Amino acid sequence: MTGARLILVVEDDAKIADMLTNYLHMHGFATAICTNGLDAEAQVQRLKPALVVLDWMLPGQSGLAVCQSLRAFSSVPIIMVTARVEEMDRLLGLETGADDYVCKPFSPREVVARIKALLRRAEGGLPATNAPLALVVNEGPQTVTWQQKNLGLTPVEFRLLRLLMSRPGQVFSRARLLDQLHDDNRDVSDRAVDSHIKNIRRKLDLAGATEHALVSVYGAGYRFE
Repeated sequence: MTGARLILVVEDDAKIADMLTNYLHMHGFATAICTNGLDAEAQVQRLKPALVVLDWMLPGQSGLAVCQSLRAFSSVPIIMVTARVEEMDRLLGLETGADDYVCKPFSPREVVARIKALLRRAEGGLPATNAPLALVVNEGPQTVTWQQKNLGLTPVEFRLLRLLMSRPGQVFSRARLLDQLHDDNRDVSDRAVDSHIKNIRRKLDLAGATEHALVSVYGAGYRFE
């Protein structure tokens, strides 16, 4: 499997890990298995995987804690695997930095499909700044342009849209988006996020960038498509 993209499976159940890695091999991926949460960070640093499949319940350290530690230094896509189906558990995983989740029992075909979708997003990245017809983030002047036209975003709107564009398809909670609003950590209502999102949508529409959308996810937050 020379040159195959490496998927790190962090899972202490040997049967689940073997089933998933065998299916990944069938689809052309290389794999590595980590069975203890305390070893996961070192494995990511050493192997530099293309994506991590991370179980919620692990010996040594929980998947949630692992996800938090990985996000301190890496933007590697993470799929959380959990038997905890309550909505708050799912949202907590996403707010901690997971890009997606699947619930046990799961179909390995579904997991591989989600892996492929996340890798397409991650490898696509943000548009290159020399693409005239793209929605482009310009870090220096802190502007976003569509077909080389400045959208006229405020600094707060720029930070919000840049964050949402950095991970297309990922749901960002209002709490996480609030962290982007002001540098002085002032106390503001989460409805301020809704107001800024409304303004960004209006400016996207005015510029004609109608193929891009900021989607409201009921009870969770927003995602960029």
